[in-house]
Amino acid sequence: MNIARISEEKSLEKPDWVRTIYEDRKITNREMLAETRKLASVLKGLGVVEGDRVIIQTPNCPEVFCAFSAAWRLGAVIVPINYMIGEEEAAYIYRDSGAKVLISSKAFRTKIQAARKQANNIEVVILIDDDLPQEALSYRQLAGAAAEETFIADTAPDDMAALIYTAGTTGKPKGVIHTHGSLYSNALMQHQTFPSTDGMTYVSILPLCHSYGIASSNVGLFRTSTMVLLNSFDLNVIFSSIEKYRASILAAVPTMYVYMLMYPEPEKFDLSSMKYWICGSAPLAVETWNKFKEIYGFEIIEGWGLTEAGANNSCNPWEGEKKIGSIGLPMKGTEMKIFDHADKEVPRGESGEIVIRGPQVMKGYWNKPDETALSLRDGWLYTGDVGYVDSDGYFWITDRKKDLIIKGGENISPRTIEEVLYTCPGVSEAAVIGVKDDKYGEEIKAFIVAETGKKPTAEDVINFCKKKLTSFLVPKYVVFLEAMPKSLVGKILKTELRKM
Repeated sequence: MNIARISEEKSLEKPDWVRTIYEDRKITNREMLAETRKLASVLKGLGVVEGDRVIIQTPNCPEVFCAFSAAWRLGAVIVPINYMIGEEEAAYIYRDSGAKVLISSKAFRTKIQAARKQANNIEVVILIDDDLPQEALSYRQLAGAAAEETFIADTAPDDMAALIYTAGTTGKPKGVIHTHGSLYSNALMQHQTFPSTDGMTYVSILPLCHSYGIASSNVGLFRTSTMVLLNSFDLNVIFSSIEKYRASILAAVPTMYVYMLMYPEPEKFDLSSMKYWICGSAPLAVETWNKFKEIYGFEIIEGWGLTEAGANNSCNPWEGEKKIGSIGLPMKGTEMKIFDHADKEVPRGESGEIVIRGPQVMKGYWNKPDETALSLRDGWLYTGDVGYVDSDGYFWITDRKKDLIIKGGENISPRTIEEVLYTCPGVSEAAVIGVKDDKYGEEIKAFIVAETGKKPTAEDVINFCKKKLTSFLVPKYVVFLEAMPKSLVGKILKTELRKM
């Protein structure tokens, strides 16, 4: 099984169908397939072989899809990474993945150069822009001069297809291994769970470096639809695209819906073509759901998933009863249960950890056998999310076992911020947690113990963080304590901090 072959077969069914619209440029299946084959030829000429990792570090654009399929055709592995991460995290992923080819844009040239100084395994950088520096190869020139590579590797369902990095509780990202079989299975589950959308147009605003965006786009393996691909979150562009192309589907995260509620002229655009407004990646506030229906007249369809299981694992019915605040029903082919601390299923209505079983579950964590063994046990994926299932089979999340902060649909490791706080003048100890926020789902709250004789202010701490972190990671709240609550072995008790 090779999902590039499945994608090609689907494209050849209707070669003149407009598959993607990007910046008003319409791209057919035939055109996308030709460029994919050419890029596969380029990568092959650069020495990329089966099992090699290829990093894609760029905002949404058609070249991302071509890079995915081109790598898969050769049996290589895609490593899509967030183009906004800092150079330290980028360098770690470069090294950890062992990739030797990187595809990006000159907008990130400085960051890439700095990260490569710490990761000498990156041998080739290909940039998608027209005007390029000397040290990079031109995507357009290489692909434009290449012949179409028709070869497709005979990969097995269990062969690795994607290495998707997700924030870890240790502060270092973990590489989630997905196979051709797991990506295919998750796409098939979505196809079988949701009503047919053949012939429909959907607006894509989810980043293709994120598992949610990748999973949502993979449904195209089974359906003939058109994607309006956007590379940034701009409500004027989103709403005008819906109106212009009569779009029917949009998938987003809760924060995006909060901003829609803040839009000053909701009646400015004709959104009547829309049928499905989907939400995932983080908890959706009931108030947001109600206000969206009041203002826009549509019901948001809330779902849930995690990178380790393909990102889309449960959903409220597209047609049928939606329980506000619930993550819905398991997708077809997915088993979900609630286990207690002894790994036994609990009765409906009782709380425990949500576990998942199915062919879409990851193969494991890259180079992390201990963490893999902890998360995958007896065929079940332990999600770290705590919840219950009601009498109708709908699942509800009540808490998280993990310390990760989910802000605006993005996982944030508290350790990343704590490392910076410990370098702040006047700070002796620091701990970071997530607290409920109506706009982002969660915001960042820092607890500080000052050095003896020092009196930094909250403003001092925040200003320091602004110099060291992206604005998205800067704590919104700073609280000073005389001492941190700790266990007998000296571990800071975040459970106690959450009570403050």
